[in-house]
Amino acid sequence: MAKVQVHNFQFFPYHLVETSPWPIVTSFSLFNLAIGAVMYMQGYYLGDLVLDLGFILTLGCMAFWFRDVGNEATLGGHHTKQVTKGLEIGFLLFVVSEVFAFLSIFWAFFHASLAPSIEIGGVWPPQGITPLNPFAVPLLNTILLVSSGAFVTYGHHAIINGNRKNALRGLELTVLFAVLFTFLQYLEYATAPFSIADSVYGSAFYCSTGLHGIHVLVGTLFILVQLIRLINYHMTNTHHQGCESAILYWHFVDIVWLFLFISVYYWGGL
Repeated sequence: MAKVQVHNFQFFPYHLVETSPWPIVTSFSLFNLAIGAVMYMQGYYLGDLVLDLGFILTLGCMAFWFRDVGNEATLGGHHTKQVTKGLEIGFLLFVVSEVFAFLSIFWAFFHASLAPSIEIGGVWPPQGITPLNPFAVPLLNTILLVSSGAFVTYGHHAIINGNRKNALRGLELTVLFAVLFTFLQYLEYATAPFSIADSVYGSAFYCSTGLHGIHVLVGTLFILVQLIRLINYHMTNTHHQGCESAILYWHFVDIVWLFLFISVYYWGGL
């Protein structure tokens, strides 16, 4: 009796992912990170150690999980047009959720500044607060961040046109400017004449710029990963969804900074 040869055909364009440990491991890592942050802020014993462990575990999970997704797209060929479209829509929804996160921060800032309460002297900035000069480090950071947005767009167009050399140059300059921005932000925090505990002004300032700083760090890692993938020939002019998502995220970071510079640094310090 002849054997019937069965071929493993897939009659749909979607990717059914294989069993992965990273969702559940990442959940526990984020839980550990949250617990560590609370312990550290409340001054509990070993709080800093638990917080550091949470950071390391979370970064490790991100690295391994993103590696698997990259292998699925580059080596496995599982990211069809329909899968890519779904990833694009999902990332857009993620950016929208980030917009609302920053909207809440800006809402708190304008609520406190447009109608200053009597507890802070009825004026904005509150009495005793010396705001930062917006035309010093903040202006330089604005130039760096806007320039990085131009360079990442330059690199994107180079990828589309198949110009590998210019694509690498664009992403490298973007990462360089992002690192310089973060370093200057650190210096600004280290030399600021007020802290997060100095009335609602300090809270609004550090919550808004700090949240943006975290996004800059994530965006820098995002683009750095795309640069490494580009070096390893993981992208073509028609297959670079991860790079497009990183660029979209970076432009979002740019736009938020412009709002921060105008409202928090310039208008909020008048």
